[in-house]
Amino acid sequence: MIIRIQLAVKRAVDIMLSLALLAALSPLLAVVALLVKYSSPGEIIFKQRRAGKNGRNFTIYKFRTMVQDAPKSTLGSYCYQDDPRLTGIGKILRKASLDELPQFLNILKGEMSFVGPRPDLPHHAEKYSSFQRKRLRMKPGITGRAQVNGRNELSWDERIKLDVDYIETWSLLSDIKIIFKTVMVVLTGRGSQLPKKLGNLP
Repeated sequence: MIIRIQLAVKRAVDIMLSLALLAALSPLLAVVALLVKYSSPGEIIFKQRRAGKNGRNFTIYKFRTMVQDAPKSTLGSYCYQDDPRLTGIGKILRKASLDELPQFLNILKGEMSFVGPRPDLPHHAEKYSSFQRKRLRMKPGITGRAQVNGRNELSWDERIKLDVDYIETWSLLSDIKIIFKTVMVVLTGRGSQLPKKLGNLP
């Protein structure tokens, strides 16, 4: 019963906070949209299918940081340092995590939360082990325990363990702590450095 109440509060906070941030950051969103539009040909918003809660697929929204049709490249779905597919403005957006801002819309739609495991690609989620599938028990988030404890500096297995631990020990207090840590991580840029080579990718 207590967990259900906390989850209801979590959803209410998600809605109120995403609405407030969309309103407060609307000038910034407009500037970023213009920079993306005029920096290279292609759509402003990048859309991609991701695995959500219980493996249910949804469309995630991001500001586009790569050249048009980059995910179809033979280089794969992930990004790395000096990736030729990254645009100039895209590098800045990723460094500052500004490319994630359109996901406030995913939160309003009930597909994501502010805090939770980062959503993986469906064809990766389909290959999860029974332990890895535990990270699908909650809605994916814009930030999470893995993002505030190393982010790109962590191995894939380390991220999975942190995500599963987050879900198995979840509370509203843990979400609050992660949100405050996220602010510090964004300000310092810790863990935002992309892997150097394709071989280093999870």
